[in-house]
Amino acid sequence: MSRTTPRIVILGGGFAGIAVASRLERRLRPDEAELTLIGRENFSVFTPMLPEVCSGALDVRHVVTPIRSQLHRTSFVLADVDALDIRGRSVTYTHTLTGIAETLAYDHIVLALGSATSTFGLPGVAERAFALKTLEDAAILRNRLVWLLELADSTDDPAAVRRLLTIVVVGGGFTGVEAAGEIVDLFKSVLRFYPHIPRGGVRVVLLEGGSALLPGLPPRMGEYSARALAMRGVEVMTGDGVARADDAGLVLQSGTHIETSTIVWSAGVKPSPIVATTPLPQTKRGAVIVGEDLRVAEFPSVWAAGDCAAIPDGAGGFYPPTAQHAIREGPALADNIVAVLRATQTKPFRFTALGMMASLGARKAVAQLPGNRVLTGFLAWFLWRTYYLLRLPGLDRKLRVAFDWTLEMLFPRDVAELRVYSRRASSSAAADAGLAPRDEPVVHL
Repeated sequence: MSRTTPRIVILGGGFAGIAVASRLERRLRPDEAELTLIGRENFSVFTPMLPEVCSGALDVRHVVTPIRSQLHRTSFVLADVDALDIRGRSVTYTHTLTGIAETLAYDHIVLALGSATSTFGLPGVAERAFALKTLEDAAILRNRLVWLLELADSTDDPAAVRRLLTIVVVGGGFTGVEAAGEIVDLFKSVLRFYPHIPRGGVRVVLLEGGSALLPGLPPRMGEYSARALAMRGVEVMTGDGVARADDAGLVLQSGTHIETSTIVWSAGVKPSPIVATTPLPQTKRGAVIVGEDLRVAEFPSVWAAGDCAAIPDGAGGFYPPTAQHAIREGPALADNIVAVLRATQTKPFRFTALGMMASLGARKAVAQLPGNRVLTGFLAWFLWRTYYLLRLPGLDRKLRVAFDWTLEMLFPRDVAELRVYSRRASSSAAADAGLAPRDEPVVHL
């Protein structure tokens, strides 16, 4: 294709990036633009289901969809983005498999880089905590949980067993609440296979620095979540934040010390670090500030959507960085690029959230419906599963997940520790499960 054809480069293969590319493919003729998507993985992850992956309720491959199967005429590049030359309109990236670096010029670039886990610089947390943001995070955490059960079942020291079987989930938002519920489900399902672990020997603590779970949502949702999780044995602690982590566990701001060997961190995220290296206008948290049409005013060739973008909501604030917003920001952004290419007027992005949902495990959930109505219990859980099943891309993935859910209702969770190595083929089982090997430290985040 001749270089006289405008080139649109999309960075990121998440909800927003795929939505942009899909819409551009439908709206633009092949001779109107050359489309390229650069992603660090060759699949997109359905992140709302990651907590169920870490508990073994869903197979790890069933919540991912190959990017190439979702796009038809967009060139896909499997690579890590190294640098953005905003003024020179080029992006430098390194191919994941070959290690070869290349630079690609663009006419329009879409930043859909998503976000990364943030530990807020708290001492010891980054070295010891387990994130739940990526597919690899979920797989590592699942191996870790199984590893803890195996070790606890063969350990005679009661104090060591208590520490091994104490799991602290930090962050009482959607991911933290769902992770706590799924971890409890996993242990309740498989403890029958570990005869030396006493009943009630597993302790799951959910820690939220604010006054209630699910902050920012109707209080009834947080109150119901706390009650439902507490009834299943989760210790819900609110109003106390993390001060630091050490080899013995977690130290809270109140001075309380929780002895644990597993800290699951879901307390915060930050936009992709690559954004900070650019001259683009940014919020304090590092998100790219765009106009209502999702374009950066100072740099008209730069667009942004998803977790790395701060998009005005028309009421003096910004839209929240959630999946349901990213899915809708992508098509709106693509339509505006088409408008620019065809010399017509762009349109402001407007969207009213459909509501928010969180699964609590044990066939319970909470849901915020339009009009600020709240649904709890089994009906909310059924709505959660139905909605997300329908949102999964591809009929094959829908069927696979539905089949996993059916099996999960009939049989106990799988306790096989799958040592599938992606980056370090010589990793020990402990390192693959997220533990530091005896001879060298491993950073888990």
